[in-house]
Amino acid sequence: MAADEDRADVERVLAGDVAAFENIVRRWQGPLVNLAYRFCRDRGRAEDMAQEASLRAWRALATWRRDAAFSTWLFALAMNLYRSELRRIPAAAVSFLSPTDAAKLKDDRAADSGLEDEDRDRALRRAVLALPAKYREALILFYFHGMDVRDAACSLGLPEGTVKARLARGREILRGKFPRLMTKTRLKEVL
Repeated sequence: MAADEDRADVERVLAGDVAAFENIVRRWQGPLVNLAYRFCRDRGRAEDMAQEASLRAWRALATWRRDAAFSTWLFALAMNLYRSELRRIPAAAVSFLSPTDAAKLKDDRAADSGLEDEDRDRALRRAVLALPAKYREALILFYFHGMDVRDAACSLGLPEGTVKARLARGREILRGKFPRLMTKTRLKEVL
């Protein structure tokens, strides 16, 4: 179980076995890069941001209080870093839809003769990335990273009720943009 491995590796690092941190990096670098990519949409920048998050985690490892999963603490640290980085140097603006995507989504023909699943998924993911940060972050953690509401709330430093409200509002905004595509199960499939 990753949670037990994380706890054991952190204990080893704090006891002086610095090589144990490599296990943590190996386990979490991919998810950190994926999370950063969802913020900036640039693979190279995402890798740099994830590396910086790992470095900050190394420096702050002793501050993990163990009242939440290590991954929750790590993602909270990373998200704070990513937000700061994007305030400092914003990512390129992403429009909700390109004219081509908008034309496809207005097609009222049956799904089997109109839009391909891949095109719909891509357009929906782009729409999630274009949401205001407070909704986008909640949706990304909940759907893309599979966190439950409690862990997402810990990562975001928010009450669970606020995260639930942001998830609901984010889904509502997406349903307004994609009325035919947005069913509860469809959102979970795509995200």
